[in-house]
Amino acid sequence: MTSSPRSYVVRTYGCQMNEHDSERIAGLLDADGLVAVDDEADADVVVLNTCCIRENADNKLYGNLGHLKRWKEAKEGRQIVVSGCLAQKDRDLVRQKAPWTDVVLGTHNVHRATDLLHHASEHGPITEILDEAVIDDHALFPSALPARRETSYNAWVTIQIGCDNSCAFCIVPAVRGAEISRPFDDVVAEVHDLASQGVTEVTLLGQNVNSYGRDLQLAQRRDGDTGAKLRPLFADLVTAVAAVPGIRRVRFTSPHPKDMRPETFAAMAAAPQVCEHLHYPLQSGSDRVLSLMHRGYTAERYLERLTLARATIADLAVSTDIIVGFPGETDADFERTLEVAAAAEYDYAFTFIFSPREGTEAATMTEHFVDPSVVAERFERLRIVVERSAIAKHRARIGRVEEVLVEGPSKRDPEVITGRTRQNKLVHFRPAQPVRIGAYATVEVTGAAPHHLTGEFRELLAEPSHKRRIAVAAG
Repeated sequence: MTSSPRSYVVRTYGCQMNEHDSERIAGLLDADGLVAVDDEADADVVVLNTCCIRENADNKLYGNLGHLKRWKEAKEGRQIVVSGCLAQKDRDLVRQKAPWTDVVLGTHNVHRATDLLHHASEHGPITEILDEAVIDDHALFPSALPARRETSYNAWVTIQIGCDNSCAFCIVPAVRGAEISRPFDDVVAEVHDLASQGVTEVTLLGQNVNSYGRDLQLAQRRDGDTGAKLRPLFADLVTAVAAVPGIRRVRFTSPHPKDMRPETFAAMAAAPQVCEHLHYPLQSGSDRVLSLMHRGYTAERYLERLTLARATIADLAVSTDIIVGFPGETDADFERTLEVAAAAEYDYAFTFIFSPREGTEAATMTEHFVDPSVVAERFERLRIVVERSAIAKHRARIGRVEEVLVEGPSKRDPEVITGRTRQNKLVHFRPAQPVRIGAYATVEVTGAAPHHLTGEFRELLAEPSHKRRIAVAAG
């Protein structure tokens, strides 16, 4: 009689980079013979892939580990893995606070997940945190590692790891390391492979994607290879990825405004596969606060580049990140943020209340922390401004026929289908015929809300339209 295979659950917190790391960890567990399940009650291994950007990340992790102690005690052989940014930051503290944890690994050794699990089974708990990425094909850019993607039609493609910026509020450079760009040909080859598997949408992923390739150029100059053509930068990569047969949509995240260049906008406009959406983080509209944050741009320059982007790319949707209550933010600073947010006319915005992260410069500015009641009032005022802009943008799309990529049934109503437009907007509609997840369809927009659109199904698309303009429905 053969025993049933061991099973696992991966729980992911944080950004797209963490989501992609979780896919790699799940792929490694699959390759090791484990089976994915949906519920911890059915699992033998639970992986918590952590984030440390927000203040409550620590509480969430250690609260979950407290619950998992009872889970582990209920069945012999169960194992707990903590990975990701918070594991990288806290290191030995994870096992000090939760000694029942079997494996703690950081951001630089995802490829070691199954090896460390086997080590823990044979020799006991282990913590392995590397201070920097190992220059190794699997460790640095684990494209050769198996990945378990939640969907078959879209995929993350890592083009760069780490970050060389020094934003005062951000812990990422400390937990992800210095910027290292992935070789150009390797990225394009992975996209070719994904397209051969049926993937039609790829998102280029990095901590600061639009600085891609600068380290490769510096290395080229350092090696004295001045006579050869300089290695390609981000705009060249976008163009090459868009040209891969079978790829219908290309996205990227996250760029940095100080590194946003006109050639990137030109590449987006020239390649019909590149979606008309730009995530363009503002963080603050006050030049004084931007300087304290070490962001490297002014509000005027930010808006100038945004104007150029919209002039270059037809029908561009723009999203952003804004922090409220950065240490020392005055009423005048916040008013400037409201003014810039209103002028930018965002399609949607991710707004955050400042939370100090140990190890960042901003966390030491305690004497300048803003009163929480003041921050809450400002946060609500900002919400009103960004939602006013979002609803205006969405209402302007009523009557248009949008190409949507079908993502599946709505969580609230299984008879309603959710799709995503090229501008990265959610559209809810009722199909007139069966539609599969990953299919492309056209939907006429009939209603608008701050965070989504509603529409009426028109037809399924067999081939991409590759049109830069959105068709207007007859009548």
